[in-house]
Amino acid sequence: MGSHASSFLLSSKSCEGGFGVKFDHAVAKTITVSDLVKSGFVDGLFGSLFFPATGFKNYQGVSNPLLMVQVTELKDGIFLSYGYNHTVADGKSIWMFINKWSEICSIDTESKSMEISSSLRGWFLDAIEYPIHIPDPEIKPSSNGASTTTTNIFQEIVFHLTKENVLKLKEKPNNEAGIEDGKISSLQAVLGHIWRSRVKNSDMRREEETHCRVPIDMRERLNTKLKAECFGNVIQTGIAIVNVGELLDHGLGWLAMQINKMVRLQTDENAKTFAENWVKNVEIPVAVSGNLLVTSCPRFNVYGNDFGWGKPIGSRSGPPFSDGKLVVFQGVEEGGFEFQACFPRDVVVNLIKDAEFLEYVDIAS
Repeated sequence: MGSHASSFLLSSKSCEGGFGVKFDHAVAKTITVSDLVKSGFVDGLFGSLFFPATGFKNYQGVSNPLLMVQVTELKDGIFLSYGYNHTVADGKSIWMFINKWSEICSIDTESKSMEISSSLRGWFLDAIEYPIHIPDPEIKPSSNGASTTTTNIFQEIVFHLTKENVLKLKEKPNNEAGIEDGKISSLQAVLGHIWRSRVKNSDMRREEETHCRVPIDMRERLNTKLKAECFGNVIQTGIAIVNVGELLDHGLGWLAMQINKMVRLQTDENAKTFAENWVKNVEIPVAVSGNLLVTSCPRFNVYGNDFGWGKPIGSRSGPPFSDGKLVVFQGVEEGGFEFQACFPRDVVVNLIKDAEFLEYVDIAS
């Protein structure tokens, strides 16, 4: 895609509404759909060209749009992209919004009507003084040790797992752990496989800690439960932590069970404790890194949308780049998973030659 960069914005129009929404229209007649949806390496310029919210931070939402949408005309198709502020929505909320927007576009207004509704009933801490003052993290450096390394040492790569391989991977750790009822989920098994492969193909020392950060939907874990359609950001990040030596000495069943245990620990009490501690010592990290930093969810309805141009044939994520970032989508094939990963270049070089990793994962050149 690099050869297309200089000729990308043949034309561009922007329209910013009065409610914190910005719309961009762009034309890229030298770029084809196949340039964007193929598996394999992702060009570093991809995100900055196609995603309108590149470079914006959540804490800048007071003076910038909360939702940005860009429609790009390609040589043989349409690329629809968006960026949103996480202070107002999580992945489940934004895909609920996209799904409803798509439904509205498909309505025959002369013969049909549709009720569009979402639950706004929220969950708040008691005895908290408002407003909560949030320092600018770029003025006050974070003390969490997060890496701010530039992106030139990273490589993005797209790979997918078929439904058959997802089921095989789910069966493997459940058998290893002696679980008959499938306690370890498909996603937990797949994440365990990717996490183990990523660490195995790095130069990490055995005594080092390795982290897997996973977003957890708390809507039905809170007391009282929130409705499934509750709009907002109701995500808690769970972190599974093990030593590299432990990870390498155990099989997939053990590692997937560590993810499973971490997920089950995300309770109402856990969420309240985290929130109460955070408001007492507000801190926004400049960057969050980890050996596996999972975002999105394969349950989001990506491929059922139609804005009048036909249903999607591929899905991609834009910046920000982050070491270990792993974006998970539902696969084009029902039951499959697709991932867009950002790993150090030497890890990617090793992964694409790792027979154990490739036994379940497909990477096209």
